[in-house]
Amino acid sequence: MNALPREVLKWLQSLDLSISVKNPKWDFSNGYLVAEILSWYHPKEIKIHSYNNGTSIQSKILNWSLLETFFKNKNYSIDKDVIDGTIHCKNAAAEVLVEQLYTTLTNRPTYRLTPRSHSFNDLSYQSKLPLHARATTSTAIKNNLANTELETGPDTNHLMNKTQNIISLHREHRHLQRLQVCSS
Repeated sequence: MNALPREVLKWLQSLDLSISVKNPKWDFSNGYLVAEILSWYHPKEIKIHSYNNGTSIQSKILNWSLLETFFKNKNYSIDKDVIDGTIHCKNAAAEVLVEQLYTTLTNRPTYRLTPRSHSFNDLSYQSKLPLHARATTSTAIKNNLANTELETGPDTNHLMNKTQNIISLHREHRHLQRLQVCSS
């Protein structure tokens, strides 16, 4: 939980949630804790008994569809890609979600030295590895497309486009790396 800013950690601890947050990536994926946080601020609108604390993709989708409806009704600006990244346990997605919730519910900004990216892929990790250890195209697809996304994707065209985007990003990244190696 050290990826969250200190003020956000203190805020989460002050809410006295039923489940302590140890790994935001997993703890927030089903939406139950988000509903519990929102029930502290909107007890008449968020009924926690309507949410399932399960780990199945069906539980996650049901919980998040209820939450998205609530966000739209309240005009909360929680990005759809952040929600999708949280559902599918993408790295840093849950942290971004919690920071957006903190800012929205408390009207206080979070302080961070470097801004967070909303592209939940492994390019920053891959760029730190030596060239021979970096992912192949098939590994890039496996690392950046969760199994749950395959199960819940709206249609095959959407999944094909997402896969093509991963492939083109990977190729572009590899091309830039090779140019850098050749110029040094």
